[in-house]
Amino acid sequence: MKLAFIIDPIHKLDPGHDTSVALMEAAQVRGHQVWVTQMERLYLVQGKTWAFLQPVTLKPVELVEGKWVATPNWYQIGEAVTHPLETMDGVFMRQDPPVTVPYLYATYLLDYIDPRKTRLINSPHGLRAANEKMYALQFQEAMPETIVSQDKEVIRSFVDQRGIGVLKPLGGKAGEGILLLEAGDRNFNSLIEISTHQGQVPVMVQEYLPAATEGDKRIILLNGEPIGAVNRVPTGKEFRGNMATGGRSDAAQLTKREHEICQQLAPVLQRDGLIFVGIDVIGDRLTEINVTSPTGIREIDRLDDKQLGVQVIEWLEMDRGAVNVS
Repeated sequence: MKLAFIIDPIHKLDPGHDTSVALMEAAQVRGHQVWVTQMERLYLVQGKTWAFLQPVTLKPVELVEGKWVATPNWYQIGEAVTHPLETMDGVFMRQDPPVTVPYLYATYLLDYIDPRKTRLINSPHGLRAANEKMYALQFQEAMPETIVSQDKEVIRSFVDQRGIGVLKPLGGKAGEGILLLEAGDRNFNSLIEISTHQGQVPVMVQEYLPAATEGDKRIILLNGEPIGAVNRVPTGKEFRGNMATGGRSDAAQLTKREHEICQQLAPVLQRDGLIFVGIDVIGDRLTEINVTSPTGIREIDRLDDKQLGVQVIEWLEMDRGAVNVS
């Protein structure tokens, strides 16, 4: 197969952490061609979406004393050529959030790839539909109590009733901008003004779940089926468990309740073409559904001796009717 990955510039990726690199490595190991491009290198001519694509060859990371280690020159990249993206068997849209106007325009360009020829992971329609905070609200019975507002008094009332709440920017990633709001905090007004851009941008506020001290579980779903999980545990004085904020990664198994949540999500994710998804669960509550560039594969592989990237590529092989050519 020929696979294209729309990513941030490859030199900015962390081969020991980034799921995009794990997926590209798995594709290469399975004998497939790997190409990379960026959002700004997509264009449309005569009703077809093209891209400036560069072939890439990777030196896979190795597990050394419990850590992924990459060689200094872990990738080699070739000269760019132009191809219609429908000549690819699969296109992985893996640009990191936030979802900006250029990001949305890129999804419109991806609409002009023939899905009968090319599998898009994830669907551009699904990417537009699934704001990573708001999308989960259709499963309210699985979520903690949640409001979305830019109004200071609405937010204050919610926090005052509960004593504490967690504020999340709707376009954030990797724990950026998440705040613990406490009733009576003298900085409360300033925190809301900064987060809402003086009342112009709505934010999500959720009830604080005490189980957060025990970890925030990332569960990876492939076409609606859970294939692995990692528990991200806050360390030091940090209340966020995100790996990007220093959270510790622990091995994790799915509970019966978490399996039920996955089963509840599966038909909706499949309907919206959201094939590769990472959901976040605290205690027994769903807090987010991540669809743009969900991460966690490296940590799960390291802790559970798995090869989730290979599972994803094998699924794509079956979906495309392809065979391993290695």
